[in-house]
Amino acid sequence: MLHHIELWTPDLDRAVASFGWLLEALGHSPFQSWSGGRSWRLGPTYLVIEQSSALTAEEHDRCRPGLNHLAFHVEDAAMVEELAADAAQHGWRLMFPERHPYAGGRQHYAAYLANEDGFEVELVAIRPPERN
Repeated sequence: MLHHIELWTPDLDRAVASFGWLLEALGHSPFQSWSGGRSWRLGPTYLVIEQSSALTAEEHDRCRPGLNHLAFHVEDAAMVEELAADAAQHGWRLMFPERHPYAGGRQHYAAYLANEDGFEVELVAIRPPERN
């Protein structure tokens, strides 16, 4: 089981606004807080957002070696749509809007979001809608 993930960000307030909203909407609870970071916990796993003075770049590039994106289970298609609709108010933009919600394929109901710092998240419906 995953213990924790730590993401470094160039702007803590901006990251807290985007990731904090999303994590809390997904059921995570605020866990730790210090001058350079915050964390949210769900069960035994937590996610840390930290603004480190050791950063070597101003923006995360998901296309470089390293983390491409984080994918989260979402209860159902309705919640995927609700989060996707609210995302822009919290610093996220919908990726691949012309293919939403099937950008991952016809059997994969998800929203792909990116924030101002270049981080991508995927919100995947555990229960996709019935297909006719």
